Amino acid sequence: MSEIQIEQIRYELTWHLRHKVMYPNLPIESIKLKNDPDGIHFGLYYDDKLTAVVSIFKDGKIYQFRKLATLSEEQKKGFGSSLLEHVISFVKNEGGEKLWCNARVTATKFYSKFGFLQHGSYFVENDIDFVIMELDLKDPLGT
Repeated sequence: MSEIQIEQIRYELTWHLRHKVMYPNLPIESIKLKNDPDGIHFGLYYDDKLTAVVSIFKDGKIYQFRKLATLSEEQKKGFGSSLLEHVISFVKNEGGEKLWCNARVTATKFYSKFGFLQHGSYFVENDIDFVIMELDLKDPLGT
């Protein structure tokens, strides 16, 4: 039986997978984030192979995740969902009150399944339509 493992990884380990999945026609520098050294990075391993990655950046009690990417041949198998569930749990455990991302418009239904709501208007970057998606993590009872 195949095994999934999610662990914190060095930011440099995200670069190859990000590039291959997100912007393969651009130079690899296009997927390197200036604040990568300041982030928290997770990798999902399937059968000991790095299959999906995501990076998280903290600003007070607000967290942004960026560059959620799953190998193309492994998409639609639940790996992205497993990694996002891990991120949500991690941010809650850290006391985060909001988690957000710049989502590709084509992925909004995916994020909606986890309770993310669209916030603001659409914008275009690298000829791709994006919208901000947010998840409110505050306890409604304030406890």
